[in-house]
Amino acid sequence: MKSLKGKEEAELTSKHASKAKPGKQAQSPAGEQDPQGSKWYTITVDHLRQGKNKVRTRLMLVIGSVAVAGGLVLAGNHYVTANTVPYYVVSVKGQAIGSILNKSELEQLFQQKRAAYQKKYPDASMVLNTNGITTTEEKAFKAQIDSQSTLKQLDKMLTAYAKGVEVTVGDTKIGVVKDQATIDSALKIVQKTYTQKAEAAAANMNKSSVKKLAQSYAYSKKVNKLESVKINQKVAANQIKANPQKLLSSKELAKVMLTGVEAPLKYNVREGDTISSIASSYDISQKEIFEHNPGIKETSLQIGDELTLTVPQPPITVTTVEDYSEQVVTEPDVEIRKSDNMRAGESKVISGGSQGLKRIDYRVVKENGQVLREEWVGQEVVKESSPKIIVKGTKVVVGEGSGNFIWPVSGATVTSPFGQRWGRMHKGIDMVGSSSVMAADDGFVTFAGTMTGYGNAIIIDHRNGYQTLYGHLSQIDVSSGTVVEKGQHIGVMGNTGHSFGTHLHFEVHSGGALQNPLSYLR
Repeated sequence: MKSLKGKEEAELTSKHASKAKPGKQAQSPAGEQDPQGSKWYTITVDHLRQGKNKVRTRLMLVIGSVAVAGGLVLAGNHYVTANTVPYYVVSVKGQAIGSILNKSELEQLFQQKRAAYQKKYPDASMVLNTNGITTTEEKAFKAQIDSQSTLKQLDKMLTAYAKGVEVTVGDTKIGVVKDQATIDSALKIVQKTYTQKAEAAAANMNKSSVKKLAQSYAYSKKVNKLESVKINQKVAANQIKANPQKLLSSKELAKVMLTGVEAPLKYNVREGDTISSIASSYDISQKEIFEHNPGIKETSLQIGDELTLTVPQPPITVTTVEDYSEQVVTEPDVEIRKSDNMRAGESKVISGGSQGLKRIDYRVVKENGQVLREEWVGQEVVKESSPKIIVKGTKVVVGEGSGNFIWPVSGATVTSPFGQRWGRMHKGIDMVGSSSVMAADDGFVTFAGTMTGYGNAIIIDHRNGYQTLYGHLSQIDVSSGTVVEKGQHIGVMGNTGHSFGTHLHFEVHSGGALQNPLSYLR
């Protein structure tokens, strides 16, 4: 700096010296300041100051420019931030379908859609299927979001299902309902239906309290009570996603339980069956029976014939137990008085006697309205009969009965009584007990062999106007033409012919007309 400063000062001195007037010395006395020297110094300093100011000015301009540029950057960043829009990309199963501004718009669409489906299917519990619908948050400068278009597209894609319960009986699926309450209601309808059927049958039975028939027997039936109604199968319920259009109401489910679907059924003709009674029992027309069984005729219908019936097969089996009683007229005991004045074989009635009355109690078990079995509970005498007195000659006629019958089986229990039984005629009574079968009275064996429907059978003529028949035997121990006595062993109880289990079928005929055996047995 010093050398630079000396150089500048020398240049300035030379310039000032050349400008001095001629003849004048530029020298000053020692110790005095030279006026020209002071001026030079002033110029030199000013010049230096001016240089420094220029540098300072230039520096300030640079700093100002940097500050302005920084301000512009900050202002720009603030503008961009202020105009950056957050939004949400909507995807269905990973595939983007559009964007929305707020998640609340999506939830509002869901609520509207749920309400619409519930309104369309008011009887179902509808669930909107939102699985696979996701949102991802994004941001963009001045983003243009069309929420309406996205929501409109999503609206078309939204589906719903109903909360359902699949109903199963055993291994068979019978329908889908809304909930367990619907199943419970349907089961109550089923039970009520069979209760009403039993009550209607009881009303019809009680309405005709006493009937007198041409065959000289009379009876009346009275249903005392419906003991129980029970659904045999287990009804299971499984939660599923269901089509709301296929949900069954409780009434519709009950109808399926009661009727099921039509399917062929093989039916074996029983004693007393007619086309009319079979049609009535299964609630079908006689025409349908004839159409499915070409060649069958009412007049040629035989016990054991197999018929094809196309009837509904309910998936549910309902067992009903009914208690009823039946009044039976009892014939008078026969009192025999012998007389030496009359020939053997001759007789005279001196007192006709009078009929009595007894009540027999039964329990009937039915499945889906069809009689499964009848159980004899007991009997009670309502009115005693007075005896019929007959005088007979003293000459003994071999094989002639007394007219008083004993039970042909020891410890007998009646399993099916006599008469019109649930739409068909039962010609005798069925009983179980000791396997040994006895003659009910003295008589003469007129038949011992196989009969259609009866299997192994025996017919005894008691030679007093009565005949008795013993059917379904497993063994015959007498032969035709044999004279038998009351209580004598004649065969063994069995299950031959048209029979459902081991039992004895017992009939009483008087003058060729059917009689109620319970009117004679003591």
